[in-house]
Amino acid sequence: MLLDDASAEFHEFFERHYAELARLAHLLTGETDAADDLAADALVALWQRWDRLRQADHPLAYARGVVANLARGRIRSAVRERRRITLIWSRSPEKVEGPDTAAVLDVRAALARLPYRKRACVVLRHAFDLSEKDTAAALGISVGTVKSQTSKGMAELERILGARAAGDLVAGRRNR
Repeated sequence: MLLDDASAEFHEFFERHYAELARLAHLLTGETDAADDLAADALVALWQRWDRLRQADHPLAYARGVVANLARGRIRSAVRERRRITLIWSRSPEKVEGPDTAAVLDVRAALARLPYRKRACVVLRHAFDLSEKDTAAALGISVGTVKSQTSKGMAELERILGARAAGDLVAGRRNR
């Protein structure tokens, strides 16, 4: 099978630099298995842009940048996951004074209707009493995003449950 010039150049680039890119990914993440995946993902991204990259002065520099960005994303994802797990397991179970009431079931149903990020912000801020900073760290988002998503989430809960019921959620949190 004959390869066109671009395919042949990319194949040569792949053969010459794959091991180096995998080694870079391994050093950045500390994960041998992830290193091969990240290098492969970076090369797929390069292949998709190869028509432009093959004429660039330093396609290897671009490839290294792609690997570094993919590694950073993987590390951030792992850190967020560890924070979530730590947050969940660090909480001691609270005693429940009897079965769920209709109001609690209504709140749960209303929370389920919120988009994930708003729900997570409202729950962490009001049910778990986390600060805006701790909520931001747990979710891997900015404090400003926590503020806006919590505010919007509470507004949606007020619309769904009525202002008094949503206000009782916040008041109940303050009275604990």
